[in-house]
Amino acid sequence: MNTPTALNGLDWLVMVALLALTIGIGISFRKKAGRSLQHFFLGGRNLPWYIAGTSMVATTFAADTPLAVTELVAQNGIAGNWLWWNMLAGGMLTVFFFARYWQRAGVLTDLELITLRYGGAPARFLRGFRAVYFGLFMNVMIIGWVNVAFMSLLEVFFDLGRTDQILVTGLAMLLVAGYSAMSGLLGVAFTDVVQFVLAMAGCIVLAVLVLYSPDIGGIAGLTAKLPAGALDFFPSIGSSTAANGNAGGAGNTLVLSVGAFFAFVGVQWW
Repeated sequence: MNTPTALNGLDWLVMVALLALTIGIGISFRKKAGRSLQHFFLGGRNLPWYIAGTSMVATTFAADTPLAVTELVAQNGIAGNWLWWNMLAGGMLTVFFFARYWQRAGVLTDLELITLRYGGAPARFLRGFRAVYFGLFMNVMIIGWVNVAFMSLLEVFFDLGRTDQILVTGLAMLLVAGYSAMSGLLGVAFTDVVQFVLAMAGCIVLAVLVLYSPDIGGIAGLTAKLPAGALDFFPSIGSSTAANGNAGGAGNTLVLSVGAFFAFVGVQWW
């Protein structure tokens, strides 16, 4: 592995400033979060929709996201993004449709909503199943792959060994747990918005710098270097050569069978 370029004073200043900003947001919402359980878990039930929506999007933009999306595009072209773009429907419905009914129900958690919706033995079973499934399996797996991605970035950018990667990751988790416990939903949501704006701005700047680097040569140079179909926006539908979602067919375009396509757009996002 190539030795990473040493960080200079400005790099460290930016990281420290971002850390201080994050902690500052948590402190600023500490009093509001401590007013009641509704303020801590629900932001007092008056969180602006654009803050809630941006926070939901930011939650999916973790350390693993740039790595995963880069791999999807490298293997399947621009159309490979449809393997996760299909989840937009669920997020939009949550923000603009389901949220108002959740608020009208007056519940604090989704488990309370299950009790109202089903009641009795079915509700008890579903609450227990969801607690075990999300608490012990799904969330643990998600935290695991995000931390693995974070450790990969620590290795590449800071040249840290495995032990140091684990220590830094553990400290980062403690920091996040601390400011989340201190600031509640409001602090977490507003922190998400700030971090998302900074992350997207950084990605755009990085993309422009890479695109116009001598190795790429701008749009014309990029187009000349890519295989046919890599810039196609829509996947090729109807081929049986890539029912599992891998690239196939012409060039570097995502190819999906009809069954796989309807599974993505009609089932998975739900």
